[in-house]
Amino acid sequence: MLFIGTFIAVVATGGVAIESDNIMYKLFLLMLSYFYFCWHWIRGGQTLGMRSWQVFVINDVGARPNWKQASLRFFSALLSLLLCGLGFAWALFDKDKRALHDTLSKTKLILK
Repeated sequence: MLFIGTFIAVVATGGVAIESDNIMYKLFLLMLSYFYFCWHWIRGGQTLGMRSWQVFVINDVGARPNWKQASLRFFSALLSLLLCGLGFAWALFDKDKRALHDTLSKTKLILK
């Protein structure tokens, strides 16, 4: 997905290489990732990678997450990554075994 997005960006610039420190390019990839993950979580409860493991994202009432929950889950997962994965390690100590982004967004992963 990011490869295709980069291809589109390069075509849009007339074939000119995009500098690695280009903030607009980084924001474009962040926005593309955001819509990819949130769209899949909301529409089907899982991304393409989650399908191979039969893992689904649901909210506290057992339904697919809404845009607010998916957005909060996405951005708090980014925060978890920026904190050297501490938000993911949170699941080791959480009584419900949820990562920080699942706790904040009131979502959880289930296996089917």
